[in-house]
Amino acid sequence: MIDSHAPVSSAAPPWAEPARLPVEPGTGRFLVLACVFVCAACGLVYELELVAFASYLIGDSVTQASVVLSVMVFAMGIGSLGAKRLRWHAAVGFGAIETALALVGGCSAMALYAVFAWTGGWGGIWADGPRCLLVGFSLAIGLLVGAEVPLLMELIQRIRRQDAGGAVADLFAADYVGALVGGLAFPFVLLPFLGQLTGALLTGSVNVVAGSALVLGLFRRDLTRRARWTLLVAGLAVLGVLASAAALAGDFEAAARRAVYGPDVRVAAQTDVQEVVLAGGTDGKPLDLFLDGRLRVGGRDERRYHEALVHPALSGPHRRVLILGGGDGLAAREVLRDEGVARVDVVELDAGLVRLARRDPGLSALNAHAYDDPRVHVTTADALSWLRRAPAGRYDVVLADLPDPGITASTKLYSQEFYGLTRRVLAPGGRLAVHAGPVTARPRVFWTVAETLRAAGFSATPYRVLGHDSGFATGPDRSAGTSGSPHDWGFLLAAPGPRAPLPRLDPDGPPPRTLTASDLRTDVAAARLTRVPGLPPSTLAHPRY
Repeated sequence: MIDSHAPVSSAAPPWAEPARLPVEPGTGRFLVLACVFVCAACGLVYELELVAFASYLIGDSVTQASVVLSVMVFAMGIGSLGAKRLRWHAAVGFGAIETALALVGGCSAMALYAVFAWTGGWGGIWADGPRCLLVGFSLAIGLLVGAEVPLLMELIQRIRRQDAGGAVADLFAADYVGALVGGLAFPFVLLPFLGQLTGALLTGSVNVVAGSALVLGLFRRDLTRRARWTLLVAGLAVLGVLASAAALAGDFEAAARRAVYGPDVRVAAQTDVQEVVLAGGTDGKPLDLFLDGRLRVGGRDERRYHEALVHPALSGPHRRVLILGGGDGLAAREVLRDEGVARVDVVELDAGLVRLARRDPGLSALNAHAYDDPRVHVTTADALSWLRRAPAGRYDVVLADLPDPGITASTKLYSQEFYGLTRRVLAPGGRLAVHAGPVTARPRVFWTVAETLRAAGFSATPYRVLGHDSGFATGPDRSAGTSGSPHDWGFLLAAPGPRAPLPRLDPDGPPPRTLTASDLRTDVAAARLTRVPGLPPSTLAHPRY
């Protein structure tokens, strides 16, 4: 039985002694919780920046997000365990961790971009450089972020002891609110106004200032003179590195962009939706359009692609045409060549791309100033959402000029639900033309699109056209290097009901420059040879691409 009146030893471990603060305990707790808030916001920005940059540089955002999040959460657990050894020196340990985290997290975006730009195209082991660096940064940042909470818990308990549950509640409340602010600041403030490079560098600067201010201001009496000077010099050095990198970020980004896209980059703009890069298009040079780093329009081959998408679909009634995507205006150019077209509706998510298509001299010349034609009407909207409100039976032809189906953001635009809505807006006898990715390189994706159309009530005929391999990715995988398969574009011409329309050219329409009737027959036969049977359709709830 325990004697409650027996004397209790007052001996306590050194880290349990009350901190010698220059302020009242209540003010000290508030400052620690404020630092928790700032550090949590910075940590989430680093996490989102890695996910965004990985999706942009490497591709397949679901895979990259899963890699970053799982590796980082695992590393946070390891970091939390490792922080137990620093409890004896919680203040100096926290200051060192925040200094290292600011340097690693702040420079991560620039390092990833540098490796992608200057080593990603070398092949061999260097081809996996961005992926290896992504995992390395996820590990390092996770370890450092995981070590923050145990040390902050120790610091806040040293100010005023309270029950463990109450301390944990206070700490995690500040942590979660900070994460909310960081999560909202990244897409709505940092990314659109500063960009990924400068945004990450600024976050690192805020991180090191907050951590150093807490340790050198509030807990300075717990540090030796040498520790104070070491942390101060290290913090100032990190700030200097981050400030210098921010000052050079513009020149660095321009040089990296030239390394990725070539020396003819004219326009690089971050719209509300994506990064748009235009290379060439003046002085007789072919124009290349890149969306989020993927080649969307290749100057040497764009006419082959757009003629193959548009002209077979116009071989029947075509007074009213709907273009889903196609903000560059090139599909509209081909449609407008036919005088039998009375109206063209373009539904494009990216208003910034449409502005470039109207105003950029190279792109507007390539699309023959399609947006100046009074028959063209543009709506800025998500195609799936717009179709849900569109009137039924309105269009003779629908052209799905959309990014590759394997790209995560596009998956819903190749779903059974999407095609069901598209079928509803078609008039009797109407046709749908779909760009379904490369046939030869990714036949399973292509034939999954075909099966999804069938599940939505369409019958479709496949065809493909050959093109040049530019060396740039168009699909979900941004890995450098070219495929060993011939480069082509796969299309499906579909109509509601049991009879699939046969791709052909309208003898009364404007003749294409790169496509002939015999070419189409050959292209249909070649595409059919690649058929992959037994594939399930793709849906919103169960994407198959």
